Amino acid sequence: MNPELLARVGAWLAADPDEADRATIERLLDADDEVEIHRRFDEPLRFGTAGLRGPEMAGPAGMNRCTVRRATQGVVAWLRAIGVDTAAGVVVGRDARHGSASFNDEVVAVLLGAGVGVHEMPRPLPTPLTAYAVTALGAAAGIMITASHNPPADNGYKLYGPDGSQIVPPHDAMVERYANEAPTAVRGDRSSPLHHVVGEELLEEYREHMRARFAVTSSDLSIAYTPLHGVGGAFMADLFARSGFSRVALVDEQFRPDPTFPGLPFPNPEEPGVLDAGIARANASGATLLIANDPDADRLGAAVRATDGTWRVLRGDEIGWLLGSVALAEAKDGDVVATTIVSSSMLEKMAARAGVPYVTTLTGFKWIAKAAPGRRLAFGYEEALGFAVDPCVADKDGLSAALALARLAHDLARHGLTLLDRLDELEARYGVHAGAQLSLRVGAGRGREVLAEVMARVRSHPPTVLGGTALSEVIDLETGYGDLAPTEGLIWRLGSTGRVVVRPSGTEPKLKAYVEVVAEPSAEDVRAQRRRATALLEAIREDLASVLALDD
Repeated sequence: MNPELLARVGAWLAADPDEADRATIERLLDADDEVEIHRRFDEPLRFGTAGLRGPEMAGPAGMNRCTVRRATQGVVAWLRAIGVDTAAGVVVGRDARHGSASFNDEVVAVLLGAGVGVHEMPRPLPTPLTAYAVTALGAAAGIMITASHNPPADNGYKLYGPDGSQIVPPHDAMVERYANEAPTAVRGDRSSPLHHVVGEELLEEYREHMRARFAVTSSDLSIAYTPLHGVGGAFMADLFARSGFSRVALVDEQFRPDPTFPGLPFPNPEEPGVLDAGIARANASGATLLIANDPDADRLGAAVRATDGTWRVLRGDEIGWLLGSVALAEAKDGDVVATTIVSSSMLEKMAARAGVPYVTTLTGFKWIAKAAPGRRLAFGYEEALGFAVDPCVADKDGLSAALALARLAHDLARHGLTLLDRLDELEARYGVHAGAQLSLRVGAGRGREVLAEVMARVRSHPPTVLGGTALSEVIDLETGYGDLAPTEGLIWRLGSTGRVVVRPSGTEPKLKAYVEVVAEPSAEDVRAQRRRATALLEAIREDLASVLALDD
């Protein structure tokens, strides 16, 4: 094993506070397992789209107490460097994943040891409540221990700035640099006068605010609901009940938090089969709408029963159009709506007709939340099931979005209509906008290197035709595009037919391609247009699978 690697391992062992993790690394050294040592030390976790996220394991490539300790020291140094008064304290929250409690404890101890106040959430709670608490309490920052919808082995560290939204460059690089330079941490404990537990009254303020916005007097709408073994269950069920939705059938086997996510290797409502148990419960209860939150309840998935009894799982873009149609109808002067470069182009057309300013952002809610400086973000969404329906939370919020979708379904049902009818109406007005994704997962041990190689290859040799449609323009997002900051990604335009966006995921070892095919409004039946658009989508996806093939 080379001396440079051994030196890095030794420095890590000297700083690692966890006895079990140190023992793991020492066993690998004793076994001379250079491959595994390289895996754990060559690619440390980096602050990406949503802070830190990765497998829970010993070493700098994993989520562990040492990683969390250093990250928190980096946060403290960053806050002081940018001149934020840390006397306002930092909100600390967690989900119910493996490791979340101990990582939460580490964050609290490091903050208190650094003389920074702590507002600790009282129990595992949804991520949007941490974001809400930052602004509600006027805190200096917020830290949420969560891996959102990642696989069960993962955990993560999400950072909110003083405005309650996720940090953006260059602040992520600053935190990372300060974390890497962190000295030995001083740890405090909860007996410190700087420690406070967030009171139930703050959670009540959130509930009452959302109830006032989206409640109905009484609804006959029959809903099935699943939190996918996450932390949203009890909170969301209570929110439904308070808001007049009494006919909610809970998916009992997925209701309580369970960090193993039984039966759900990827507890993400976007993944095929994840909503099967919810649909079965909906069928048994006679529900016409299924609502799902991901494990930390910042995302919203939904499925609707069609008139023939079959179920249609809604795409994130479709939910975005539905919620956006309401937000645009209710918009006030100065309001703005926003979505990302990988989301559907329909919201822009809807906003133009409504006379409401629209902004396209880079991928990730950290950008959407900052789309309207000095103005009110009335609505923002990303196709990956993230929705912001109320500006009191400066991040995606699957709780309030669920309530808003239920309210829309209720209002439509009073006129004999469904969410699917509203989607038909929107696509008849603005044209069919068919969308699909292609996700290619990188195998263990290859990581960012493989993604970089593939991006370099397709950047230098882009395809000329996809699905029988010629590329009309190639845009390299790495050099910037319009008002957008440079980012890793490519846009391949297909004339008036649509576009493809290719980018590496910011939260998982995946290469992702986002395809949209657009048909202009016409007198032709919307369903016939969808069938043609879907056929073209599949042809483009088939070609993309070859173009983006991972040599893995």
